[in-house]
Amino acid sequence: MEDKNQQPLETLQDIKQIMERSSRFISLSGLSGIAAGICALTGVFLVTQKIDCWKIGNCLLNRLASEEGLDLKRELYLIAAGTFTAAFILAFFFTWLRSRKNNVPIWGHVARRLMWSVAIPLIAGGFFLYQMIELKQYELIAPGCLIFYGLALVNASRHTLSEVRYLGYLEILLGLINCRMIGYGLYFWAIGFGVFHIIYGSIMWWKYERNS
Repeated sequence: MEDKNQQPLETLQDIKQIMERSSRFISLSGLSGIAAGICALTGVFLVTQKIDCWKIGNCLLNRLASEEGLDLKRELYLIAAGTFTAAFILAFFFTWLRSRKNNVPIWGHVARRLMWSVAIPLIAGGFFLYQMIELKQYELIAPGCLIFYGLALVNASRHTLSEVRYLGYLEILLGLINCRMIGYGLYFWAIGFGVFHIIYGSIMWWKYERNS
């Protein structure tokens, strides 16, 4: 009798999994979040070594206004580009591994919807923050990055794991707090892009990947 009762439940679970796979990209790996967090903390550390302090304000403005300002700006761009590239490659690698394990295509129609949901807020934010750099409003770069990134995560959560939404809320909140604590952007970056990602990735790994 127990086997007969369990069969309908197992069938419902199979149907639920099929529906989730067709409507949501569920192959995001917790290890991707952990790797991105480690890359972010490494990038923040490298930036502090270049500007010799943790506070973005007069410290950075004075360095950029000096004779070495142009070289420093190039080095900071290289650190940012390297950090983003490393985080993206590692995130893609771990997500690819999980997609392969789950036998789910990594570039299906759901993945494309997810990509556009992330890309639109990030592209808009990129143009906005570039203008901030042109206007030398460097103190607003850090909170702007956190806010636009958080908006991208909230927007993307419609097409992937719902927990991504809560990470997005935290990033937005952190960015808004940073707006009231101008100059301490590197601290907030370390927390938002580093610590929060590591915690989020660890929770996701424990919840969805540990047993597999």
